[in-house]
Amino acid sequence: MLYFANWKVLLICGICLLGVLLSLPNLFTPAQLAYLPSSMRKQVALGLDLRGGSYLLLEVDIAAAQRERLNTTIDSVRNTLRDAHIGYTGLNVEGDAIAFTIRETDRVEEAKRDLAKIAPDMTVEIAPDGAGTMKFSTVATETRRRQAVEQSIEIIRRRIDETGTKEPTIQREGQDRILVQLPGVDNPQRIKELLGKTAKLTFQLVDQGITVEDARRGRLPPGDEILPSVDEGRGRGGGAGSYVVRKRVMVGGDTLTDAQATFQNNEPVVSFKFDSIGGKKFGDATRENVGKPFAIVLDNKVISAPVIREPILGGSGIISGSFTVQSASDLALLLRAGALPAPIQILEERTVGAELGADSIHAGAIASIVGVVLVIVFMVLFYGLFGVFADIALLFNLCLMLGALSLLGATLTLPGIAGIALTMGMAVDANVLIYERIKEELRGGRSLLSSLEAGFTRAFGTILDSHVTTLVAGILLYWLGSGPVKGFAVTLSIGVLTSLFSAILVTRLQIVTWLRRYKPKAIPL
Repeated sequence: MLYFANWKVLLICGICLLGVLLSLPNLFTPAQLAYLPSSMRKQVALGLDLRGGSYLLLEVDIAAAQRERLNTTIDSVRNTLRDAHIGYTGLNVEGDAIAFTIRETDRVEEAKRDLAKIAPDMTVEIAPDGAGTMKFSTVATETRRRQAVEQSIEIIRRRIDETGTKEPTIQREGQDRILVQLPGVDNPQRIKELLGKTAKLTFQLVDQGITVEDARRGRLPPGDEILPSVDEGRGRGGGAGSYVVRKRVMVGGDTLTDAQATFQNNEPVVSFKFDSIGGKKFGDATRENVGKPFAIVLDNKVISAPVIREPILGGSGIISGSFTVQSASDLALLLRAGALPAPIQILEERTVGAELGADSIHAGAIASIVGVVLVIVFMVLFYGLFGVFADIALLFNLCLMLGALSLLGATLTLPGIAGIALTMGMAVDANVLIYERIKEELRGGRSLLSSLEAGFTRAFGTILDSHVTTLVAGILLYWLGSGPVKGFAVTLSIGVLTSLFSAILVTRLQIVTWLRRYKPKAIPL
Protein backbone atom coordinates (compact mmCIF):
# COMPACT_ATOMS: atom_id res chain seq x y z
CA MET A 1 0.00 0.00 0.00
CA LEU A 2 1.11 3.55 -0.76
CA TYR A 3 1.50 4.98 2.75
CA PHE A 4 4.09 5.93 5.35
CA ALA A 5 4.12 5.06 9.05
CA ASN A 6 4.39 8.09 11.31
CA TRP A 7 7.93 7.22 12.41
CA LYS A 8 9.06 7.04 8.78
CA VAL A 9 7.55 10.45 8.09
CA LEU A 10 9.39 11.90 11.08
CA LEU A 11 12.64 10.22 10.03
CA ILE A 12 12.48 11.53 6.45
CA CYS A 13 11.55 15.04 7.61
CA GLY A 14 14.30 14.96 10.24
CA ILE A 15 16.96 13.98 7.70
CA CYS A 16 15.82 16.72 5.32
CA LEU A 17 15.83 19.30 8.13
CA LEU A 18 19.29 18.21 9.22
CA GLY A 19 20.55 18.58 5.65
CA VAL A 20 19.14 22.11 5.44
CA LEU A 21 20.69 23.11 8.78
CA LEU A 22 24.10 21.68 7.88
CA SER A 23 24.10 23.39 4.47
CA LEU A 24 23.00 26.82 5.74
CA PRO A 25 26.45 27.89 7.09
CA ASN A 26 27.80 27.72 3.53
CA LEU A 27 25.63 30.75 2.67
CA PHE A 28 27.31 32.98 5.28
CA THR A 29 30.60 34.83 5.28
CA PRO A 30 33.22 34.04 7.97
CA ALA A 31 32.25 37.25 9.81
CA GLN A 32 28.58 36.27 9.84
CA LEU A 33 29.41 32.75 11.06
CA ALA A 34 30.67 34.26 14.33
CA TYR A 35 27.06 34.95 15.32
CA LEU A 36 26.02 31.29 14.85
CA PRO A 37 26.43 28.54 17.47
CA SER A 38 29.79 26.78 17.28
CA SER A 39 28.08 23.53 16.24
CA MET A 40 26.70 25.27 13.11
CA ARG A 41 29.90 26.91 11.86
CA LYS A 42 31.06 24.03 9.67
CA GLN A 43 31.46 25.03 6.05
CA VAL A 44 32.56 23.05 3.04
CA ALA A 45 36.36 23.41 2.82
CA LEU A 46 37.52 24.84 -0.50
CA GLY A 47 40.36 23.16 -2.35
CA LEU A 48 43.48 24.70 -3.81
CA ASP A 49 41.91 25.46 -7.18
CA LEU A 50 39.06 27.41 -5.54
CA ARG A 51 40.70 29.04 -2.55
CA GLY A 52 44.19 29.66 -3.92
CA GLY A 53 47.41 28.58 -2.24
CA SER A 54 50.54 26.56 -2.96
CA TYR A 55 51.19 23.38 -4.91
CA LEU A 56 54.46 21.55 -4.22
CA LEU A 57 55.83 18.36 -5.73
CA LEU A 58 58.53 16.88 -3.49
CA GLU A 59 60.99 14.06 -4.03
CA VAL A 60 62.46 11.93 -1.25
CA ASP A 61 66.20 11.45 -1.78
CA ILE A 62 66.30 7.71 -1.14
CA ALA A 63 69.93 7.51 -2.31
CA ALA A 64 71.02 9.96 0.39
CA ALA A 65 69.20 7.94 3.04
CA GLN A 66 70.91 4.79 1.77
CA ARG A 67 74.32 6.47 1.91
CA GLU A 68 73.66 7.60 5.46
CA ARG A 69 72.80 4.05 6.53
CA LEU A 70 75.97 2.79 4.86
CA ASN A 71 78.07 5.43 6.63
CA THR A 72 76.49 4.40 9.92
CA THR A 73 77.27 0.74 9.23
CA ILE A 74 80.94 1.48 8.50
CA ASP A 75 81.66 1.96 12.21
CA SER A 76 80.18 -1.46 12.94
CA VAL A 77 82.28 -3.03 10.18
CA ARG A 78 85.43 -1.36 11.56
CA ASN A 79 84.75 -2.46 15.13
CA THR A 80 83.88 -6.02 14.09
CA LEU A 81 87.11 -6.48 12.12
CA ARG A 82 89.21 -4.91 14.87
CA ASP A 83 87.64 -7.07 17.58
CA ALA A 84 88.41 -10.17 15.49
CA HIS A 85 91.97 -8.86 14.84
CA ILE A 86 91.43 -9.12 11.09
CA GLY A 87 93.54 -6.70 9.08
CA TYR A 88 91.78 -4.57 6.48
CA THR A 89 92.32 -1.52 4.28
CA GLY A 90 90.32 0.82 2.03
CA LEU A 91 87.16 0.80 4.15
CA ASN A 92 84.77 3.37 2.64
CA VAL A 93 81.44 3.84 0.86
CA GLU A 94 81.49 3.39 -2.90
CA GLY A 95 78.16 3.93 -4.64
CA ASP A 96 75.52 1.80 -2.97
CA ALA A 97 77.96 -0.49 -1.13
CA ILE A 98 80.66 -0.55 1.55
CA ALA A 99 83.99 -1.50 0.00
CA PHE A 100 87.02 -2.91 1.82
CA THR A 101 89.95 -5.27 1.37
CA ILE A 102 90.93 -8.04 3.80
CA ARG A 103 94.70 -8.20 4.07
CA GLU A 104 94.86 -11.78 5.33
CA THR A 105 93.35 -13.82 2.48
CA ASP A 106 93.32 -16.98 4.58
CA ARG A 107 90.78 -15.34 6.93
CA VAL A 108 88.29 -14.30 4.23
CA GLU A 109 85.64 -16.83 5.30
CA GLU A 110 85.98 -15.85 8.95
CA ALA A 111 85.57 -12.17 8.05
CA LYS A 112 82.56 -12.99 5.92
CA ARG A 113 80.85 -14.83 8.78
CA ASP A 114 81.53 -12.03 11.27
CA LEU A 115 80.39 -9.27 8.94
CA ALA A 116 77.17 -11.12 8.04
CA LYS A 117 76.09 -10.80 11.69
CA ILE A 118 76.13 -6.99 11.58
CA ALA A 119 73.02 -6.49 9.46
CA PRO A 120 70.84 -9.43 8.34
CA ASP A 121 69.42 -7.36 5.47
CA MET A 122 72.88 -6.84 3.91
CA THR A 123 74.74 -9.23 1.63
CA VAL A 124 78.47 -9.73 2.12
CA GLU A 125 80.68 -10.70 -0.81
CA ILE A 126 84.46 -11.19 -0.46
CA ALA A 127 86.63 -12.40 -3.31
CA PRO A 128 89.53 -14.83 -2.74
CA ASP A 129 91.99 -11.93 -3.06
CA GLY A 130 90.28 -10.15 -0.11
CA ALA A 131 88.32 -7.49 -2.05
CA GLY A 132 84.87 -7.31 -0.47
CA THR A 133 81.63 -5.39 -0.53
CA MET A 134 78.56 -5.10 1.70
CA LYS A 135 75.29 -3.87 0.24
CA PHE A 136 71.61 -3.96 1.09
CA SER A 137 69.52 -6.64 -0.60
CA THR A 138 66.90 -5.70 -3.19
CA VAL A 139 64.06 -6.52 -0.80
CA ALA A 140 65.62 -4.42 1.97
CA THR A 141 66.17 -1.51 -0.42
CA GLU A 142 62.55 -1.54 -1.61
CA THR A 143 61.26 -1.89 1.95
CA ARG A 144 63.42 1.04 3.03
CA ARG A 145 62.19 3.09 0.07
CA ARG A 146 58.54 2.50 0.95
CA GLN A 147 59.08 3.17 4.63
CA ALA A 148 61.04 6.36 3.95
CA VAL A 149 58.28 7.80 1.77
CA GLU A 150 55.52 6.80 4.21
CA GLN A 151 57.43 8.24 7.15
CA SER A 152 58.18 11.43 5.20
CA ILE A 153 54.46 11.89 4.46
CA GLU A 154 53.62 11.54 8.15
CA ILE A 155 56.31 14.00 9.27
CA ILE A 156 55.39 16.50 6.53
CA ARG A 157 51.78 16.27 7.70
CA ARG A 158 52.85 16.98 11.30
CA ARG A 159 54.91 19.99 10.25
CA ILE A 160 52.11 21.46 8.16
CA ASP A 161 49.53 20.83 10.90
CA GLU A 162 51.77 22.72 13.34
CA THR A 163 51.56 25.81 11.10
CA GLY A 164 47.76 25.84 11.34
CA THR A 165 47.14 25.17 7.64
CA LYS A 166 43.65 23.76 7.18
CA GLU A 167 42.65 20.99 4.77
CA PRO A 168 46.09 20.26 3.27
CA THR A 169 46.36 17.51 0.66
CA ILE A 170 49.42 15.30 1.18
CA GLN A 171 49.68 12.14 -0.87
CA ARG A 172 52.19 9.88 -2.56
CA GLU A 173 52.95 10.30 -6.25
CA GLY A 174 54.83 7.46 -7.90
CA GLN A 175 57.62 5.73 -5.97
CA ASP A 176 59.60 8.57 -4.41
CA ARG A 177 57.45 11.67 -4.80
CA ILE A 178 54.98 13.46 -2.53
CA LEU A 179 52.30 15.90 -3.66
CA VAL A 180 51.47 18.72 -1.23
CA GLN A 181 48.57 21.13 -1.81
CA LEU A 182 48.09 23.92 0.73
CA PRO A 183 44.87 25.92 0.24
CA GLY A 184 44.90 29.48 1.55
CA VAL A 185 48.63 29.60 2.39
CA ASP A 186 49.78 33.23 2.32
CA ASN A 187 53.47 32.56 3.09
CA PRO A 188 54.60 29.66 0.89
CA GLN A 189 58.29 30.48 1.39
CA ARG A 190 58.12 29.60 5.09
CA ILE A 191 56.37 26.31 4.28
CA LYS A 192 59.09 25.49 1.74
CA GLU A 193 61.81 26.18 4.31
CA LEU A 194 60.07 23.96 6.88
CA LEU A 195 59.60 21.10 4.43
CA GLY A 196 63.09 21.41 2.95
CA LYS A 197 64.87 20.80 6.25
CA THR A 198 65.61 17.25 7.32
CA ALA A 199 65.73 18.44 10.97
CA LYS A 200 68.07 15.67 12.10
CA LEU A 201 69.33 16.75 15.53
CA THR A 202 72.37 15.13 17.13
CA PHE A 203 74.62 15.84 20.10
CA GLN A 204 78.29 15.12 19.38
CA LEU A 205 81.54 15.87 21.20
CA VAL A 206 83.96 18.45 19.79
CA ASP A 207 87.49 17.07 19.29
CA GLN A 208 89.77 19.49 21.17
CA GLY A 209 92.94 17.67 20.13
CA ILE A 210 93.08 19.13 16.62
CA THR A 211 92.26 22.42 14.93
CA VAL A 212 90.16 22.79 11.82
CA GLU A 213 93.18 24.01 9.86
CA ASP A 214 95.22 20.91 10.74
CA ALA A 215 92.27 18.67 9.92
CA ARG A 216 91.95 20.26 6.48
CA ARG A 217 95.65 19.67 5.82
CA GLY A 218 94.95 15.94 5.91
CA ARG A 219 95.43 15.24 9.60
CA LEU A 220 91.79 14.43 10.33
CA PRO A 221 91.76 11.54 12.83
CA PRO A 222 89.61 8.48 12.08
CA GLY A 223 86.17 8.83 13.57
CA ASP A 224 86.18 12.66 13.21
CA GLU A 225 84.52 14.96 10.71
CA ILE A 226 84.51 18.66 9.91
CA LEU A 227 81.11 20.35 10.22
CA PRO A 228 80.30 23.97 9.36
CA SER A 229 78.81 26.29 11.94
CA VAL A 230 75.53 28.10 11.50
CA ASP A 231 77.29 31.27 12.73
CA GLU A 232 80.07 32.12 10.29
CA GLY A 233 83.42 33.04 11.80
CA ARG A 234 82.74 31.52 15.22
CA GLY A 235 84.27 28.11 14.58
CA ARG A 236 86.96 26.82 16.87
CA GLY A 237 90.53 27.22 15.65
CA GLY A 238 89.81 29.95 13.13
CA GLY A 239 88.28 27.50 10.71
CA ALA A 240 85.88 30.01 9.10
CA GLY A 241 82.91 28.81 11.06
CA SER A 242 83.70 25.08 11.30
CA TYR A 243 84.21 22.47 14.00
CA VAL A 244 86.00 19.16 14.22
CA VAL A 245 83.56 16.80 15.93
CA ARG A 246 83.42 13.13 16.74
CA LYS A 247 81.27 11.14 14.33
CA ARG A 248 79.86 9.13 17.20
CA VAL A 249 76.42 10.45 18.15
CA MET A 250 76.12 10.74 21.92
CA VAL A 251 72.37 11.42 21.87
CA GLY A 252 69.96 11.62 18.90
CA GLY A 253 66.97 13.89 18.42
CA ASP A 254 64.74 10.86 17.87
CA THR A 255 64.38 10.58 21.65
CA LEU A 256 62.96 14.10 22.04
CA THR A 257 59.44 14.31 23.42
CA ASP A 258 58.92 18.08 23.31
CA ALA A 259 60.50 21.30 22.08
CA GLN A 260 59.28 24.84 22.66
CA ALA A 261 60.48 28.33 21.76
CA THR A 262 61.15 30.41 24.87
CA PHE A 263 63.41 33.21 26.16
CA GLN A 264 66.60 33.11 28.22
CA ASN A 265 68.41 36.32 29.17
CA ASN A 266 65.99 38.16 26.86
CA GLU A 267 67.16 36.10 23.87
CA PRO A 268 65.06 33.55 21.91
CA VAL A 269 66.11 29.97 22.66
CA VAL A 270 64.62 26.49 22.20
CA SER A 271 63.96 24.32 25.23
CA PHE A 272 63.84 20.56 24.71
CA LYS A 273 62.97 17.47 26.72
CA PHE A 274 64.00 13.85 26.21
CA ASP A 275 62.14 10.67 26.96
CA SER A 276 63.46 8.37 29.72
CA ILE A 277 65.98 6.62 27.43
CA GLY A 278 67.22 9.84 25.85
CA GLY A 279 67.37 11.57 29.24
CA LYS A 280 69.58 8.80 30.64
CA LYS A 281 71.92 8.93 27.61
CA PHE A 282 72.08 12.73 27.80
CA GLY A 283 72.81 12.61 31.55
CA ASP A 284 75.53 9.98 31.12
CA ALA A 285 77.14 11.86 28.23
CA THR A 286 77.25 15.18 30.10
CA ARG A 287 78.49 13.53 33.33
CA GLU A 288 81.35 11.79 31.53
CA ASN A 289 82.45 14.87 29.58
CA VAL A 290 82.32 17.75 32.07
CA GLY A 291 84.52 20.62 30.89
CA LYS A 292 84.35 19.60 27.21
CA PRO A 293 82.44 21.36 24.40
CA PHE A 294 79.32 19.54 23.28
CA ALA A 295 78.24 20.28 19.67
CA ILE A 296 74.51 20.58 18.98
CA VAL A 297 74.23 19.60 15.31
CA LEU A 298 71.20 20.16 13.08
CA ASP A 299 71.33 18.81 9.53
CA ASN A 300 75.14 18.57 9.63
CA LYS A 301 75.53 22.18 10.83
CA VAL A 302 76.62 23.11 14.34
CA ILE A 303 74.05 25.36 15.98
CA SER A 304 76.17 25.87 19.08
CA ALA A 305 78.93 24.13 21.00
CA PRO A 306 78.61 25.04 24.69
CA VAL A 307 81.04 23.72 27.27
CA ILE A 308 79.49 21.22 29.68
CA ARG A 309 79.84 22.91 33.08
CA GLU A 310 78.07 20.21 35.07
CA PRO A 311 76.07 17.03 34.43
CA ILE A 312 72.56 17.66 33.07
CA LEU A 313 70.48 14.95 34.67
CA GLY A 314 66.93 16.27 34.29
CA GLY A 315 66.43 15.06 30.73
CA SER A 316 65.95 18.59 29.41
CA GLY A 317 68.07 21.45 28.17
CA ILE A 318 68.33 24.65 26.15
CA ILE A 319 69.54 25.22 22.58
CA SER A 320 70.87 28.75 22.21
CA GLY A 321 72.27 30.52 19.19
CA SER A 322 71.65 33.50 16.94
CA PHE A 323 67.91 32.87 16.86
CA THR A 324 65.13 35.24 16.00
CA VAL A 325 61.69 34.66 17.47
CA GLN A 326 60.53 33.15 14.17
CA SER A 327 63.58 30.91 13.68
CA ALA A 328 63.33 29.63 17.26
CA SER A 329 59.64 28.83 16.73
CA ASP A 330 60.42 27.06 13.45
CA LEU A 331 63.23 24.99 15.01
CA ALA A 332 60.94 23.96 17.87
CA LEU A 333 58.27 23.00 15.34
CA LEU A 334 60.73 20.86 13.36
CA LEU A 335 61.99 19.10 16.47
CA ARG A 336 58.48 18.35 17.69
CA ALA A 337 57.44 16.95 14.30
CA GLY A 338 60.53 14.77 14.05
CA ALA A 339 63.34 14.37 11.55
CA LEU A 340 62.76 13.28 7.98
CA PRO A 341 64.27 9.88 7.15
CA ALA A 342 65.81 11.34 4.00
CA PRO A 343 66.38 14.78 2.47
CA ILE A 344 63.49 16.32 0.52
CA GLN A 345 63.88 18.13 -2.78
CA ILE A 346 61.27 20.47 -4.26
CA LEU A 347 60.81 19.45 -7.89
CA GLU A 348 57.88 21.67 -8.81
CA GLU A 349 56.19 24.66 -7.24
CA ARG A 350 53.06 26.47 -8.33
CA THR A 351 51.07 29.24 -6.72
CA VAL A 352 47.33 29.52 -7.39
CA GLY A 353 45.95 33.02 -6.86
CA ALA A 354 42.74 33.60 -4.92
CA GLU A 355 41.39 35.55 -7.90
CA LEU A 356 41.55 32.43 -10.06
CA GLY A 357 39.75 30.53 -7.32
CA ALA A 358 37.02 33.18 -7.12
CA ASP A 359 36.54 33.00 -10.89
CA SER A 360 36.29 29.20 -10.69
CA ILE A 361 33.72 29.37 -7.89
CA HIS A 362 31.67 31.91 -9.83
CA ALA A 363 31.81 29.87 -13.05
CA GLY A 364 30.96 26.65 -11.21
CA ALA A 365 28.09 28.30 -9.33
CA ILE A 366 26.65 29.72 -12.56
CA ALA A 367 26.89 26.33 -14.28
CA SER A 368 25.20 24.59 -11.34
CA ILE A 369 22.42 27.18 -11.11
CA VAL A 370 21.75 27.07 -14.84
CA GLY A 371 21.69 23.27 -14.75
CA VAL A 372 19.27 23.17 -11.79
CA VAL A 373 16.97 25.79 -13.37
CA LEU A 374 16.83 23.89 -16.67
CA VAL A 375 16.06 20.63 -14.83
CA ILE A 376 13.30 22.33 -12.81
CA VAL A 377 11.71 23.84 -15.93
CA PHE A 378 11.92 20.54 -17.80
CA MET A 379 10.23 18.58 -14.99
CA VAL A 380 7.42 21.12 -14.59
CA LEU A 381 6.74 21.25 -18.34
CA PHE A 382 6.68 17.48 -18.80
CA TYR A 383 5.13 16.28 -15.54
CA GLY A 384 3.21 19.23 -14.12
CA LEU A 385 2.47 18.87 -10.39
CA PHE A 386 4.54 15.70 -10.12
CA GLY A 387 7.39 17.64 -11.71
CA VAL A 388 7.09 20.18 -8.88
CA PHE A 389 7.35 17.33 -6.39
CA ALA A 390 10.55 16.15 -8.12
CA ASP A 391 11.95 19.71 -8.09
CA ILE A 392 11.32 20.06 -4.35
CA ALA A 393 13.11 16.74 -3.80
CA LEU A 394 15.96 18.06 -5.98
CA LEU A 395 16.42 21.11 -3.72
CA PHE A 396 16.50 18.87 -0.65
CA ASN A 397 19.04 16.72 -2.48
CA LEU A 398 21.30 19.75 -2.96
CA CYS A 399 20.99 20.63 0.74
CA LEU A 400 21.79 17.05 1.74
CA MET A 401 24.89 17.04 -0.49
CA LEU A 402 26.26 20.29 0.94
CA GLY A 403 25.37 19.16 4.46
CA ALA A 404 27.18 15.84 3.99
CA LEU A 405 30.26 17.60 2.58
CA SER A 406 30.30 19.96 5.57
CA LEU A 407 29.75 17.18 8.10
CA LEU A 408 32.48 14.96 6.64
CA GLY A 409 34.93 17.84 6.31
CA ALA A 410 35.40 17.05 2.62
CA THR A 411 37.32 19.46 0.42
CA LEU A 412 35.41 20.95 -2.51
CA THR A 413 37.43 21.35 -5.70
CA LEU A 414 36.54 22.54 -9.19
CA PRO A 415 36.02 18.93 -10.39
CA GLY A 416 33.88 18.52 -7.26
CA ILE A 417 31.63 21.33 -8.48
CA ALA A 418 31.40 19.49 -11.79
CA GLY A 419 30.35 16.39 -9.85
CA ILE A 420 27.59 18.38 -8.12
CA ALA A 421 26.35 19.80 -11.42
CA LEU A 422 26.32 16.31 -12.96
CA THR A 423 24.48 14.87 -9.95
CA MET A 424 21.83 17.56 -10.18
CA GLY A 425 21.15 16.52 -13.75
CA MET A 426 21.09 12.84 -12.85
CA ALA A 427 19.02 13.29 -9.68
CA VAL A 428 15.70 13.45 -11.52
CA ASP A 429 16.41 10.32 -13.57
CA ALA A 430 14.83 8.21 -10.85
CA ASN A 431 11.72 10.42 -10.88
CA VAL A 432 11.46 10.13 -14.64
CA LEU A 433 11.65 6.32 -14.43
CA ILE A 434 8.96 6.25 -11.71
CA TYR A 435 6.64 8.63 -13.52
CA GLU A 436 6.95 6.82 -16.85
CA ARG A 437 6.23 3.53 -15.10
CA ILE A 438 3.12 5.06 -13.51
CA LYS A 439 1.96 6.17 -16.97
CA GLU A 440 2.39 2.63 -18.32
CA GLU A 441 0.35 1.19 -15.44
CA LEU A 442 -2.43 3.73 -16.03
CA ARG A 443 -2.54 2.89 -19.74
CA GLY A 444 -2.76 -0.78 -18.75
CA GLY A 445 -6.07 -0.08 -16.96
CA ARG A 446 -4.91 -0.05 -13.36
CA SER A 447 -6.50 2.15 -10.72
CA LEU A 448 -4.92 5.36 -9.45
CA LEU A 449 -3.51 3.94 -6.20
CA SER A 450 -2.45 0.69 -7.81
CA SER A 451 -0.61 2.57 -10.58
CA LEU A 452 1.25 4.76 -8.09
CA GLU A 453 2.24 1.78 -5.97
CA ALA A 454 3.40 -0.23 -8.99
CA GLY A 455 5.31 2.78 -10.37
CA PHE A 456 7.43 3.06 -7.22
CA THR A 457 7.92 -0.65 -6.51
CA ARG A 458 8.64 -1.85 -10.05
CA ALA A 459 10.95 1.03 -10.96
CA PHE A 460 12.92 0.69 -7.72
CA GLY A 461 15.00 -2.27 -8.95
CA THR A 462 16.15 -0.39 -12.05
CA ILE A 463 16.86 2.77 -10.05
CA LEU A 464 18.87 0.85 -7.45
CA ASP A 465 20.94 -0.92 -10.11
CA SER A 466 21.84 2.33 -11.88
CA HIS A 467 22.75 4.09 -8.63
CA VAL A 468 24.82 1.19 -7.32
CA THR A 469 26.85 0.93 -10.53
CA THR A 470 27.47 4.69 -10.47
CA LEU A 471 28.47 4.47 -6.80
CA VAL A 472 30.91 1.65 -7.57
CA ALA A 473 32.45 3.78 -10.32
CA GLY A 474 32.76 6.70 -7.89
CA ILE A 475 34.45 4.52 -5.26
CA LEU A 476 36.93 3.17 -7.82
CA LEU A 477 37.69 6.69 -9.02
CA TYR A 478 38.41 7.76 -5.43
CA TRP A 479 40.50 4.66 -4.70
CA LEU A 480 42.59 4.63 -7.86
CA GLY A 481 42.54 8.32 -8.75
CA SER A 482 44.32 11.30 -7.25
CA GLY A 483 43.88 15.05 -6.98
CA PRO A 484 41.07 16.33 -9.22
CA VAL A 485 39.74 12.83 -9.87
CA LYS A 486 39.21 12.26 -6.14
CA GLY A 487 37.40 15.60 -5.81
CA PHE A 488 35.00 14.58 -8.55
CA ALA A 489 34.54 11.09 -7.06
CA VAL A 490 33.65 12.45 -3.60
CA THR A 491 30.79 14.69 -4.77
CA LEU A 492 29.59 12.09 -7.28
CA SER A 493 29.41 9.33 -4.64
CA ILE A 494 27.70 11.53 -2.06
CA GLY A 495 25.30 12.80 -4.74
CA VAL A 496 24.34 9.25 -5.73
CA LEU A 497 23.37 8.41 -2.15
CA THR A 498 21.47 11.63 -1.49
CA SER A 499 19.63 11.50 -4.82
CA LEU A 500 18.54 7.91 -4.12
CA PHE A 501 17.05 9.10 -0.83
CA SER A 502 15.43 12.28 -2.15
CA ALA A 503 14.14 10.99 -5.49
CA ILE A 504 12.36 8.01 -3.94
CA LEU A 505 11.50 8.72 -0.30
CA VAL A 506 11.07 12.50 -0.39
CA THR A 507 9.10 12.41 -3.63
CA ARG A 508 6.96 9.51 -2.41
CA LEU A 509 6.23 11.32 0.87
CA GLN A 510 5.01 14.37 -1.04
CA ILE A 511 2.75 12.26 -3.27
CA VAL A 512 1.28 10.38 -0.28
CA THR A 513 0.62 13.68 1.52
CA TRP A 514 -1.04 15.09 -1.61
CA LEU A 515 -3.23 11.99 -2.00
CA ARG A 516 -4.40 12.08 1.62
CA ARG A 517 -5.17 15.78 1.55
CA TYR A 518 -6.86 16.24 -1.86
CA LYS A 519 -8.06 12.68 -2.71
CA PRO A 520 -7.74 13.26 -6.49
CA LYS A 521 -9.74 11.28 -9.05
CA ALA A 522 -6.94 11.29 -11.63
CA ILE A 523 -3.15 11.59 -11.73
CA PRO A 524 -1.88 14.79 -13.44
CA LEU A 525 0.75 13.12 -15.61
